[in-house]
Amino acid sequence: FFEPFWEKPPLFIWMQVISMKLFGINEFAARFPNAVCGIFTLLILFNLGKKLYDFRFGSLWVLAYAGSFLSFFYFRSGIIDPWFNLFIFTSITCWVYALRSKKSGYKYALTTLSAFMLGLAILTKGPVALIVFGLVVLVVFVRDRFILTLNWKHVLTFCIFLAITGGLWFILEILSGHADTVREFFTYQVRLFRTKDAGHGGFPLYHFIILLFGVFPASIFAIQGHRYYGERDVRHTYHASMTALLWVVLILFSVVKTKIVHYSSLTYFPITYLAAFAAYQIIEGNFSYRLWQKILLGTVGGILSLTVIGLPVIIKYKELLIEKGLVTHSFTIGNLQADPGWTLSYSTIGIILMIGVGAAILAFRGNNIKRIITLYYCSLVFTYLSITFFTPGAEKISQNAAIEFIKGKAGKDAYLHSFYKSYAVLFYGKQGIPSNPNARSTKWLTSKNADKDVYFIMRIDKKPAIMKRYPNLEILYEKNGYVFAMNRISNTKNP
Repeated sequence: FFEPFWEKPPLFIWMQVISMKLFGINEFAARFPNAVCGIFTLLILFNLGKKLYDFRFGSLWVLAYAGSFLSFFYFRSGIIDPWFNLFIFTSITCWVYALRSKKSGYKYALTTLSAFMLGLAILTKGPVALIVFGLVVLVVFVRDRFILTLNWKHVLTFCIFLAITGGLWFILEILSGHADTVREFFTYQVRLFRTKDAGHGGFPLYHFIILLFGVFPASIFAIQGHRYYGERDVRHTYHASMTALLWVVLILFSVVKTKIVHYSSLTYFPITYLAAFAAYQIIEGNFSYRLWQKILLGTVGGILSLTVIGLPVIIKYKELLIEKGLVTHSFTIGNLQADPGWTLSYSTIGIILMIGVGAAILAFRGNNIKRIITLYYCSLVFTYLSITFFTPGAEKISQNAAIEFIKGKAGKDAYLHSFYKSYAVLFYGKQGIPSNPNARSTKWLTSKNADKDVYFIMRIDKKPAIMKRYPNLEILYEKNGYVFAMNRISNTKNP
């Protein structure tokens, strides 16, 4: 609402600003930076995998990353995490290669690049990047038996460039008289770690379950990928760093009280690396294709397939489910009144994944490369089609009624306000900086002191409590789980 946003540093927001300068203020511009990030990510993974092992390993890593639902989906979003994750990942990668490089000049170049990337990560989402990086480096240092191949000059170079890159914005804010912004930023980071953010709690194994299903099938192969036998060379150190990155992030954000899906998204890199490593070793004949893997592939893949197969069926028979009392939550019932356009033919998308899982378990006996490649390609097609066809329908169910209402009020000489957390009224309602500072107050907006009409959006399950508190609001209509109301100040009768 045009107030200082001190919860995140500005780098990704700058990216979106540049994108919106080029493409206008719209969804495409908001998501374009992450589409670019997706291209860079897959290119980096392929070339890094090729450098570590060969063409096959690079291809397996790309397939594992692109063929997993969440990692694929995030590049079509407008959130901060894809770039933040890529910066940390490349920083750790450069650090590992600096450790194993035999040339002093390369060590300086790689430590500088590592510091630069880590600094960009800090500018993207804050000091949690430094915490993750530091813990990973510490774990690798211990696993390498406290042997550090970098001298104090390399470490000093790293620290200098990290301070310049990651600290520059904070220093400029302090010098320009905005030390309170920096102080509030760090206060928020501490609060986020120690307390549960409203509406974002969860049980301790939250991220484990999310990753098991969301990064399928890579998550299954990654379990076996923890094993490593070989020389203590760059491959060994890199494997140790990816294993450390996975468990540092999992443990760290399992401890954090706030549970949000994208908090563990950094693990997509180590999970898909470990999955590619396991698949590579299976194909090479160094690992065996275990029975427990087939059972897990069948169980998790079966649940995901049946979920997608069942969604159109649920929509088709939603009225029966409501009549039988199987759905009782008023907001959910309202959401289900929307038509997502999911015909029964959409169920075939789930069958595609089922075919891939079946092939990985039963088909191509003795030919593991065909099993793995078929599974990943079917998973990739399943992921792409699910996002393409199901996501628009999910949006219609979850929020389209509210978005339509907001768009309909854009440009009107009136205020828009939602009784739940959302930027939608600002983005789709094209709300500018209010001339009256009281417009930030819900109490003022719901009173007769408001200087123009105010439109409100609330969830239907919250309607009784809100209307009891603000009885002067006029209900306009209800649709798909949302209630639309107004505080009528003008004499017009046209809502």
